[in-house]
Amino acid sequence: MDNNSLHPQSEHKAALGASMYVPTTHKDLLAIANGDKFSHLRSVILCTEDAIAERDLSYALFNLSLALQNMCDESDTLRFVRVRNLDVLARVLAMPGAEKLSGFVLPKSTRHNFAAYFELVRHTHHLLMPTLETAEVFDDEEMKQFRIILSAPEVRRRILALRIGGNDLLALLGLRRPTSGTIYQTPLGQVIGRLVTIFKPHGFQLTAPVFEHLSQGSWLDAEVAQDMAHGMIAKTAIHPDQVPQIERHYQVAQSDIELALRIIDPDSPAVFRMQESMCEVATHSSWAQRIIEQARLFGIRHAADAAPAHVPTTSLTQLSSDEGIARP
Repeated sequence: MDNNSLHPQSEHKAALGASMYVPTTHKDLLAIANGDKFSHLRSVILCTEDAIAERDLSYALFNLSLALQNMCDESDTLRFVRVRNLDVLARVLAMPGAEKLSGFVLPKSTRHNFAAYFELVRHTHHLLMPTLETAEVFDDEEMKQFRIILSAPEVRRRILALRIGGNDLLALLGLRRPTSGTIYQTPLGQVIGRLVTIFKPHGFQLTAPVFEHLSQGSWLDAEVAQDMAHGMIAKTAIHPDQVPQIERHYQVAQSDIELALRIIDPDSPAVFRMQESMCEVATHSSWAQRIIEQARLFGIRHAADAAPAHVPTTSLTQLSSDEGIARP
């Protein structure tokens, strides 16, 4: 296939939302991938890596192959496979129905292994989401070198987003995220900030790490608020109940959309006052365009609607994983 022919779903690149991870051993894999179960999912990631024990890999790939053969050709849900390694990527690409996938999540991606992965998909339509989850992530120079590789024209247009593997990065530090608090209260808070400043000014989107504690909904709210403060409007989910909780934060406040529309209005002055803030067209236009696109994808939260509660007992000013896996 001509590699200039991208998958039609690539036009929905910004609509990842809360991507739910599902092990490829899941008994309802096909129903989830087709949207018959959990129809509210914008994107789903079928996992053959950390969600699968080595002894179960053969069955996991068999189950995936059956699902691919029977998947509907078109779906409102973006469908990705998180591969375990190069061999698994090659095996999935050879499966009948692989063309129905939107793309692949690449594990433990670095500048040293990316080329081998890319060579396998070079002549397909598939989009890629490399995962940043190795020791190289703590080295800014390594990340800049990786960015150069990802910026090559034939590669750049295939990169949907970079996923931050929070749990793997914490494991490298001998840590696990606390049950009360957000990932920004761990050493990864500063790391995430640096990844945003290294990649986002060059047009790369990043997705926020999984929040693994299912009974700590208030802290999930707090963390999503901080994800958004870092410019990340996509996050890993490990349970279907997390998806609407995460995505309701992505709805744009009515006041923000009004402000954004005023900023991009060609008749607006260069600097003006609105909602008791200074608005400067030259510096705020990119924010305004992003807000308008976000509202198109996730909707508008009107003033009468209840806003999500962000923090349980602590103000946000006091707040300083790899990808998750949904269990069957």
